Amino acid sequence: MKKIFKVFKNKAALAGFLIILFFVFIAIFADLIAPYDPYEQSLYDRLQPPSGKHLFGTDDLGRDILSRIIYGARISLAIGIISVALALGVGASAGLVSAYYGGIIDTLLMRLFDVMLAFPTILLAIAIMAALGPDLKNAMIAVGIVNIPTFARIVRASALVIKEQEYVMAAHALGQSSFKIIFRHILPNIVGPITVQASLSYGGSILSAAGLGFLGMGAQPPTPEWGAMLSQARSFIISAPWTVTFPGIAIFLSVLGFNILGDGLRDFLDPRLR
Repeated sequence: MKKIFKVFKNKAALAGFLIILFFVFIAIFADLIAPYDPYEQSLYDRLQPPSGKHLFGTDDLGRDILSRIIYGARISLAIGIISVALALGVGASAGLVSAYYGGIIDTLLMRLFDVMLAFPTILLAIAIMAALGPDLKNAMIAVGIVNIPTFARIVRASALVIKEQEYVMAAHALGQSSFKIIFRHILPNIVGPITVQASLSYGGSILSAAGLGFLGMGAQPPTPEWGAMLSQARSFIISAPWTVTFPGIAIFLSVLGFNILGDGLRDFLDPRLR
């Protein structure tokens, strides 16, 4: 517990944690916090500027933007959890197997990931979405898949170092199984890099999903997803700038929170940066 609190001696990490905590709070208590139903339309109130009645104004269908942003936090956090879990599970497993066994397995896996990394992230995600179809669940899968190579390479690089340590060689000499060596001796010693990358990837996943939503390939209307909200409001960027400003700020703050928390974790977990 003391080690956890030491992380927050870094002011940037603390700021990132507080931003994330804020979004988690509004996501959990959205039903109590949101002043209106995010799906409720009122053409009489369409494109109203920020006021006491609608703090963030309304969109072209008269829906309260603040309420939609609050409920959108649930979707964005869910996107991050599912996509990062997919990338971490597959990528870490592939990286461990590649580092431990080496040989042809290592070569094939790394060349596959090299091919994936050769494509821009958003372009690869769009290609996957074209195959799966435009849908929020498919967007989570696509964002998770494009992050797999990054996790795999980080885990492989860390595992290759641990693999050569004397205690791992001793475990081999004692006849311990490969499964036990990987999960008892190697994996626990590479948790630091994995944790940092997961935090950084979380913010990137939210941004990528928002990009897919903006292109119409992620969450579909009337889902209150921040990227989709920007897409629906782009026609009103001049006449009603609040319709794009506040969803954009929500994306910016959430991604910023995870990024600076990841930087803080890296500084704490890497002894060379202390």
